[in-house]
Amino acid sequence: MAEVKKLKRPELNTGEKLYLIALAKGAMVTLKHAVKSVTGKSRGATGLNSSGLGITMQFPEQRWDDFLPEYYRGAPALVTDEQDRERCVSCQLCEFICPPKAIKIIPAEIPADDEWAKVEKRPKEFDIDMTRCIYCGMCEEVCPEQAIYLRKEYLITGTSREDMVHNKAKLYEIGGKRVGLVNKWNELK
Repeated sequence: MAEVKKLKRPELNTGEKLYLIALAKGAMVTLKHAVKSVTGKSRGATGLNSSGLGITMQFPEQRWDDFLPEYYRGAPALVTDEQDRERCVSCQLCEFICPPKAIKIIPAEIPADDEWAKVEKRPKEFDIDMTRCIYCGMCEEVCPEQAIYLRKEYLITGTSREDMVHNKAKLYEIGGKRVGLVNKWNELK
């Protein structure tokens, strides 16, 4: 059996019990940052395009758009091909893999008289609840047709919960066109 050791806490002196030294150190750090901010010498003031008083950006006049990293994941959106055809085939993989269950797809058949009737389905309804979306990017990774992308959008607002549910029309409006091969429309498929 292992030996049990009892440890005794060190005794604090009066200054340590009142946290006076810690409070003084914190006040000095705050004062140092305040002085640098007022003199315009704060870290990041010029690089982040701030107002000059600290590194706080003056939103909405100043935006983070130029400073977003390449790996930034923003709002998901649907895209069309060059001829404004839907890329989505309603495979529902994005709906199944979505951790918070923010995506809801209702598939529809493509009519037999359509030029692209060889493609089985298209989305009748495609909704993404932006209040539930966690911007994980799994929907983008799993899409076989590259129909859904995470954009660099970070300004997603609404006045009600209904405004935050993006329907198919809104998702296509946000996404726009995407150039490149689409397996769905490939003649050899």
